[in-house]
Amino acid sequence: MSIARAERLPARPWAARFVKPEALTGYGLISPAVFLMLVLLAYPFVLAVSISLTDRVLGEPGKFVWLENFLKLLQDSLFRQTVWNSFVYTLSTVFLKMVLGIVLALLLNQEMPYRNLVRGALLLPWIVPTSLSVLTWLWMFDSLFSVVNYILLGLGLISKKIPWLGDPFWAMVSVVIVNTWRGLPFFAVSFLAGLMTIPRELYEAAETDGARAPRQFWHITLPLLQPVIAVVVLFSTIWTFADFQIVYILTHGGPINATQIFATMAYDVALVAGRIGEGSAISLFLFPALLVVIILLLRYLRRE
Repeated sequence: MSIARAERLPARPWAARFVKPEALTGYGLISPAVFLMLVLLAYPFVLAVSISLTDRVLGEPGKFVWLENFLKLLQDSLFRQTVWNSFVYTLSTVFLKMVLGIVLALLLNQEMPYRNLVRGALLLPWIVPTSLSVLTWLWMFDSLFSVVNYILLGLGLISKKIPWLGDPFWAMVSVVIVNTWRGLPFFAVSFLAGLMTIPRELYEAAETDGARAPRQFWHITLPLLQPVIAVVVLFSTIWTFADFQIVYILTHGGPINATQIFATMAYDVALVAGRIGEGSAISLFLFPALLVVIILLLRYLRRE
């Protein structure tokens, strides 16, 4: 190409000088996902934050009160009980799902007849719609026709009927049982996938050195499963703190607010009582703490 012809070529756009074609293609591919995140996640979140800073009620726009809703919640005894209930509910279910998920994953990782069929059946509690499965549990815990009480009485494990949904303690036990049953397949399948990535040679070397199954679990299985456990526990903690259907269908937050958690209290305050601003503040109250937990856990995973 001659120098004169090169001078006649149009100058490249300024953007093309700094952005490579491959980068433009990548931006174009991720733009639909970014748009959906902005519309479905970012906009509702910003709207909820703005509403939580107002005294808005149904039918009225309200005015900005800044942090007054959050300060008011700190002085509310019902909200303090809700915070306690939410932590008890979340920590209990996540711990049970983690322990039982590891045990179940270890069992499903062994050679057994119809292993693939059993693995598929494990996903049934996760596949069935939440409302449908919880309604079944509601019937099983019914004070008059409780199937659970009938089985326990028949086995001689109890001497009288347990008021599963009528007593504050047993109501919390009931929602913990249902949430654990519902989320256990997610833990078990995730841990099973992690177990299948551990090289078999490590266990063979440990057996050669005389290490038995408990030591193999503590020194090989558990350390190599830590990244998977961290991610699964993180997701489950967020989902459980935001859980609504299980508690609301079973107990509606009762009895005597014994199972009232953030989601059910926010629903009662915002949609039942009509105090939209205060309800938004309840739903966002733990967001800073959860954000710190997420950042620390992600930093841990990147380091690992």
